[in-house]
Amino acid sequence: MTNADDRELVIRDLRVAPAAKPDHEILQGINLTIRKGETHAIMGPNGSGKTTLSYVLMGHPAYIVKSGEVLWKGYNLLDLSADKRARLGLFLAFQYPTAIPGLSVASFVRSAVNAKLQGIDKNPAIDPTDVTRGGLSMLEFRRRMREKMAMLKMDDAFATRYVNDGFSGGEKKRLEMLQMAMLAPEFAILDETDSGLDIDALRIVAEGVNSMLNPDMGVLLITHYQRLLNYIKPDYVHVLAAGRIVTSGGKDLALRLEEEGYGPILRENGLDIGIPDEALAVPLEPEAAGAGR
Repeated sequence: MTNADDRELVIRDLRVAPAAKPDHEILQGINLTIRKGETHAIMGPNGSGKTTLSYVLMGHPAYIVKSGEVLWKGYNLLDLSADKRARLGLFLAFQYPTAIPGLSVASFVRSAVNAKLQGIDKNPAIDPTDVTRGGLSMLEFRRRMREKMAMLKMDDAFATRYVNDGFSGGEKKRLEMLQMAMLAPEFAILDETDSGLDIDALRIVAEGVNSMLNPDMGVLLITHYQRLLNYIKPDYVHVLAAGRIVTSGGKDLALRLEEEGYGPILRENGLDIGIPDEALAVPLEPEAAGAGR
């Protein structure tokens, strides 16, 4: 174990390459500290490494950590499997959630909740797949599930559907938020939660996130467009480009990006990687027409 403040996640000199191209570093020395109760937004042009950062924090096997450490609750997370990181209170909301035909939302979420209740050492008295062996009782689970689904404006029938199978963009993102609400993480990573959403679905998802913000949870919010930050107010905004954080600021930095695009800010910080100067206009989302269903 490594000594670290239990109330902060510390990323030090994180250098990462894809397993398929180990000599090509995507992240080139990320340094960042996020404390519980804080919301940090990471913005950056496409291909800058935003999603790579989220995947590496959760232990995706497609990446190789070349150097660095990620400290949380006395552990270097880079030494732990993805499930142990989740048991320590980390949560990742995917940009593109996977469909699992044949597995109901209710069964999936209850298994996840009970797996987290096992703790990092996997308490043998709790079996996430057995409704009779420890964990959350079925009655209590249903009560909590209904409460959180109502908060996210989800119909009760949603719980009986198969995970992300035939879901619209908005439904997929609401399921991610439902998992977050049920798991009550201490550190949440939201990877482009706004992608594929129309304005109504975006507002509902953002309201769900805001209802979960509390002094005992840190949030890393990854987005390409400023519009999400109109609904979820960050304490800090960081610009990630060419594999490193080139500048940081407050909400005013996100507003400047919206007005000017990434080009001027990147050049001010010694980068000229061919990013145009146009403002960050939000394009029509391919799934937006059905995202709010």
